[in-house]
Amino acid sequence: MVDLQSMRLRLFNRQGQLAGPVDVPPVTRTDAEWRALLTPQQFQIARGKGTERPFCGTLLDNHREGVYSCICCRLPLFTSAAKFHSGTGWPSFFQPIAAENVRTHEDRSHGMVRVEILCARCGAHLGHVFDDGPPPTGQRHCVNSESLAFTDAAALATLADPAAG
Repeated sequence: MVDLQSMRLRLFNRQGQLAGPVDVPPVTRTDAEWRALLTPQQFQIARGKGTERPFCGTLLDNHREGVYSCICCRLPLFTSAAKFHSGTGWPSFFQPIAAENVRTHEDRSHGMVRVEILCARCGAHLGHVFDDGPPPTGQRHCVNSESLAFTDAAALATLADPAAG
């Protein structure tokens, strides 16, 4: 769970445009509430910091235009314009839709030191970021499909958040 009272995030407005940043409260739920909203696989990955098997995620080969949002709270996280084929077996992006929409945390699990990426609004585990990506950032945000929901570009207004106006 995120322990902040308010945060500044970029959200979609009713016109399907990215707006903000605006002040919004974090999304917090109990494990039981998350379990009721997510599939067992989504819960294990997004809330339990798991990892899906490579080359198995439903969004790996998605080439449609649109936005990838947090499976837990629907915060917009990445766009198809930043997606690239990394060959690693997970959807990869060279940058988030907005820097404030993702948080990072040092991850020392499994005998490695990595940088975990999390949803800034609800703390869902997304994956990890590495410094071996393409220009212009040189970053590879390696994300689990189970942590994401995809919205086609023509339907971005469905991501509208009341806080964005």
